[in-house]
Amino acid sequence: MNTRVLAIERCVITMLAVLLLWAGGLEAAHAQDAAALLARHASLREQLASNPFHRPLVLESTQTSNDLKGDVYAVVDQPYTVVATALQGMDHWCALLILHLNVKDCSTAGKAPNEVLSLYLGRKFDQPLEDAYRVDFNYSAATVGDDYLKVQMKADTGPLSTRNYRLALEAVPLDAKRSFIHMSYSYAYGLAARLAMQGYLATLGSDKVGFSIVGKDDDGKPLYIGGVRGVVERNTMRYYLAIEAYLGALSTPPADRLEKRLRDWFAATERYPVQLHELDRDDYLAMKRHEVQRQKAGAKAVTSN
Repeated sequence: MNTRVLAIERCVITMLAVLLLWAGGLEAAHAQDAAALLARHASLREQLASNPFHRPLVLESTQTSNDLKGDVYAVVDQPYTVVATALQGMDHWCALLILHLNVKDCSTAGKAPNEVLSLYLGRKFDQPLEDAYRVDFNYSAATVGDDYLKVQMKADTGPLSTRNYRLALEAVPLDAKRSFIHMSYSYAYGLAARLAMQGYLATLGSDKVGFSIVGKDDDGKPLYIGGVRGVVERNTMRYYLAIEAYLGALSTPPADRLEKRLRDWFAATERYPVQLHELDRDDYLAMKRHEVQRQKAGAKAVTSN
């Protein structure tokens, strides 16, 4: 065998080795992510068992000079196979996210790996779409496996100098009937957003609080965090409750699912009226029914074209 043939063989072997190492690296990263989430579940065991929510749920928030982040960790009474199927796909997420009070519409475009999910964010009352802020998220089901799911949505820019929006979800099975979910929501903000937030907190948001307990008053009642961390905690919880409402409606007939989602999301928020109450139920239901019909009409128009 001549030197040239040996060199070619070595090159082929090297390329195969690199490919195998790369594939093995993917499997290792997948296993590592699943193991890390299960380890997080173990570390939160006491907090999941005993907390102010009176359910297996932990909410955390962090703030730096220009960034805000909220995280929810929760055990859901749904098999992982159900969770993994339901929480991937942009259409599923649009049906889920529209439950949030401030999401006015949701649309999708493109195909993997260039999928885009567009959210229209607005006020707590019904309003025209042209008055809402549009944020385009790059959607990715980053990992879908038998024991680990990871979905990511990223937007580089948002309204009023906000940027680096991130909405991510991870899930792993705990047993045949339960799954452990981690949802995170974060964004960065600049001067315009900081000034707008200061104005909101000084007026409409002056008496609004989050969930983290920062002390007790003279009567021993909890004092909750306010300010921008209170804002991100409220929004993070609203997004998470939309996930729960979406999963909880899957066992009902398809024609009844929307109404169940809407009613369940509102009922879930009313468990925490100090933080999340904004509208009466009938006002919320009327607004959302209209927004969902508008969403469906927009999707149908795109399909027909």
